[in-house]
Amino acid sequence: MSEFNGILTLTVFLPALAGLVILLVKPLQLEDRIIRWFAIVSTVVTFVLTLIVFLAYDRDAGGVQFIDHLSWLSAETIKSSYLLGVDGLSAPLVLLTGLLGMAAAFASRNIGLRVSEYFIWLLLLETAVMGVFVSLDLLLFFVFFEFEVIPMFMLISLWGSGRPRYSAMKFVLYTLAGGAFMFVGIFAVYLTGAVDTLTMVPVPELGIVGIADQIAGVDLIAPASLIFAFFFVAFAVKLPIWPLHNWLPDAHTDAPTAVSVMLAGVLLKMAGYGMIRINIGFFQETKGFTVHDAAGILSVIAAVSVVYGAIVTIRQTDMKRLIAYSSVSHMGFVLLGLTAIAGIQQETEFGRDVALGGINGAALQMFTHGTITGLAFLMVGLAYDRTHTRHIPHLGGLWRRMPVIGIFFFIAGFASLGLPALSGFVSEIMVFLNSFPVWPWAASISAFGVVLAAGYVLWMIQRTFFGSKPPEGGIPDDKYEELTDAEPLDLIPILVLTIPIFVIGIWPKVVVDVFKIGIEGILR
Repeated sequence: MSEFNGILTLTVFLPALAGLVILLVKPLQLEDRIIRWFAIVSTVVTFVLTLIVFLAYDRDAGGVQFIDHLSWLSAETIKSSYLLGVDGLSAPLVLLTGLLGMAAAFASRNIGLRVSEYFIWLLLLETAVMGVFVSLDLLLFFVFFEFEVIPMFMLISLWGSGRPRYSAMKFVLYTLAGGAFMFVGIFAVYLTGAVDTLTMVPVPELGIVGIADQIAGVDLIAPASLIFAFFFVAFAVKLPIWPLHNWLPDAHTDAPTAVSVMLAGVLLKMAGYGMIRINIGFFQETKGFTVHDAAGILSVIAAVSVVYGAIVTIRQTDMKRLIAYSSVSHMGFVLLGLTAIAGIQQETEFGRDVALGGINGAALQMFTHGTITGLAFLMVGLAYDRTHTRHIPHLGGLWRRMPVIGIFFFIAGFASLGLPALSGFVSEIMVFLNSFPVWPWAASISAFGVVLAAGYVLWMIQRTFFGSKPPEGGIPDDKYEELTDAEPLDLIPILVLTIPIFVIGIWPKVVVDVFKIGIEGILR
């Protein structure tokens, strides 16, 4: 039995198709300007498609929608199929991918080296990430999850700065090591005799039972705790969670601005999505071990990630490296929210509400962090293009020369530290309020990360944008006086990322209610 809506397949593969067109016309040696704008327009169309998917998702019906299903491997050999679909968990993340893909393309409009190749890899990266969020088949999910390594490696190594090849290879080694753990976990699930299909969620329209129902209460090929650990390590590397985070600062520091936007905005979110979909989705009723048994340990890891990431962030003097380490801290909030799943063990409606609220806060944290950090990297890139330095001690007084860049830099910073009326506040307060009843010590320690965030954000803003001029040894006076502010076209990606920060900060219901539908379907 097959069903094919088509819109998700088009949304996923449109960027790759645009990249193929650029590859085919490359021998024609078209002007770089034409290639740039063709790639930008293709990401705009992709964003429109993701917006349609998000707005057209039927909140009342819930479940999996916009299904594309084709049998691509023999059911007798490999229990896998081409199966795409979105639910309440994935629909907002699909929109986030389209949003950041468009912003990254606009931010790349001044790229001057090997323009065609650059946009081919950038478009392939968007396809890979989009495929992760809409894949309902576990093997297909793994293919997309691992494929993004290739375009990311090429983008960092060829168009990066500093030590691009070192940072790109470090990213690849960490990611492939995590992927190996995931593959073993998938293999263990596949070899379990009770598993007839590798579909991650139930799809009643096709008569498909999800993996969670198939492995509930049965003997697995390996202990459930071990399979859980394999999946968790794979996602913890990509999220990243302490102590598996070391690849992230180097990758961010040496990556081009647009690639940093994609890396922080959506690549890290693939791991958070995987934790919710697989670690929580699969292991709530498994024999001998459930996710509830691991929640206590994970809450400790989350608290350490939040505080450790924030303390290390304060010590940074490179703006991109500072924002990169702040991501380690903020992704700790995601893991902390997920540990609220243990509230279900209280066997009360309140306990279930706590679990639902905590995971919803974690999902919202992924969405809000994508827009906030994407905007922050975008502003750092604009400032660097003009000052040619990211070294904080060499900067100062930029507000007088770059007021527009400064305003949006402040917005990103204040949203990151959780200022009310901005999106970062909503997600973090949801995580704290729902994790505290279950893990009060971990939540209390993690709350200190917000104080540290205020410290490093305000310190960076004060050192770089205020003061009469750069300090001695910094930007020379003649170069400082020549600095220019953001151009009109620069405002397009800036506003694209700023609007959701205010919309969600003031009216979070627009995204929270959609996430809630998907998470309710995952909680058993």
